[in-house]
Amino acid sequence: MQKQRPPTNRQKLSLLRRASYAAVAVGALVLVCALALMLFVDPLMNKFVKPKITEAFAESYPACTIHIDDMNYSVLKNRFGFGGVTLRAVDGTFSITTGSFSVGGISWVHLLLKGKPGLKEFADADLSAQYIELKFPKSQYELHCGALRVSLPDSEIVVESLTLHPSGDDGQFFAGSNIRKTRFHVVVPKAKATGVACLELLQGKKYRTRSVQIHDLFLDVLVDKDKPYAEEGTIPQMPNEILSSMKTSLQVDRLNVVNGSLKYGERMRDGANPAVITFDSIQVLAEGITNHARPGAAIVIHAQGIFMKAGTMKVHMSIPALSPEFSYQYSGSLSPMELNALNGFLEAGEQIRIKRGVLETATFEINVVSGHATGNVHALYRGLKFAVINKYTGSDKGVFNRISSFVANNFKFRGTNVPDKKGSMKIGQVNHTRQRDEYFLEFTWFALRSGVGNIVGF
Repeated sequence: MQKQRPPTNRQKLSLLRRASYAAVAVGALVLVCALALMLFVDPLMNKFVKPKITEAFAESYPACTIHIDDMNYSVLKNRFGFGGVTLRAVDGTFSITTGSFSVGGISWVHLLLKGKPGLKEFADADLSAQYIELKFPKSQYELHCGALRVSLPDSEIVVESLTLHPSGDDGQFFAGSNIRKTRFHVVVPKAKATGVACLELLQGKKYRTRSVQIHDLFLDVLVDKDKPYAEEGTIPQMPNEILSSMKTSLQVDRLNVVNGSLKYGERMRDGANPAVITFDSIQVLAEGITNHARPGAAIVIHAQGIFMKAGTMKVHMSIPALSPEFSYQYSGSLSPMELNALNGFLEAGEQIRIKRGVLETATFEINVVSGHATGNVHALYRGLKFAVINKYTGSDKGVFNRISSFVANNFKFRGTNVPDKKGSMKIGQVNHTRQRDEYFLEFTWFALRSGVGNIVGF
């Protein structure tokens, strides 16, 4: 039996060389696989992953259809991208279309190994989307969003170029109904929510955020007063009804509107210019917006804006957070202004033109209980003079108009409201009950207007 010789140096070198060759080969193979994965991951995604997503969605949501444009994935950035997605309800009630969007920061490997998604996998996630369009054919509205960014690590949501408006013009919107409707047009150039509980939001347990700031908000409201109120059907919800109907807990500690504007109009007949009230340079601070507050808690709102480009109006409002009925209180003031600034509303709404008059000061306090508003309006003004105008031509000329103006100024309207020798003056009594189709802003304005009308004589 021969004795085995120990490997010589040459044999050791040969084994070492073979091992190094094998290591180089394995490394090269890994590199080739990595390069192939990086170069061909998108075709693989579109060929195998995208159909699986479409099939899974169809099984889970048979009432909707989905179409996904090209998918892509960046291995280095761990980010999925989509060329766009279109989602439609089978019954045609809505459709959603997006431009390109991407999702990153998700632990996909852990998610695949675990088999079921958990919160840890999404803790560092962020989403970025360009152009989102929602259409609601039955309600005739469309919503557009230029950009959306959601960051879970930053607890932040940013929305840019958000608009809500009817799909057609005002004539088309109102022509589709035989009853009174209210049209809304909303523009939000930028809104930012910070301190958002994003993980709770993903779970659907709670909508909670520390602060929401909206810049340059524009709200345009137009009421079609040419049509009668609906005797039955959907009634607009008031704040207390909206909050109480939400199943998910809501909490917004602070809401700021910076440099907003409001345009409220009443359309008296088809084709006629609406009666318009405007507010500019609006600053709003709302605190304590919630649907799970302690008993007696209230949503407090402070607002200020330029009324009809003439005077500064300030409003303080307190809305019970958990009230089972439509009840709240509001008060405010209006600075000195020339009263002919109100002609933008009065000429179209009341067929009256203010020739002259000056408001020195005005204050109001209004209390709403179960949809009925009471309170008082104090207004100190001088030299108010009206002219009755033709509702079709807008002219105050003609015998009939002159006679009507004389009667109005001398027997109907109060031209001056200042303290008399006893120090008293006319105080307007607020008395307004919510009509079936009135929205919150409409009701608030109509209640205040009833007190003003009680002073002047409308």
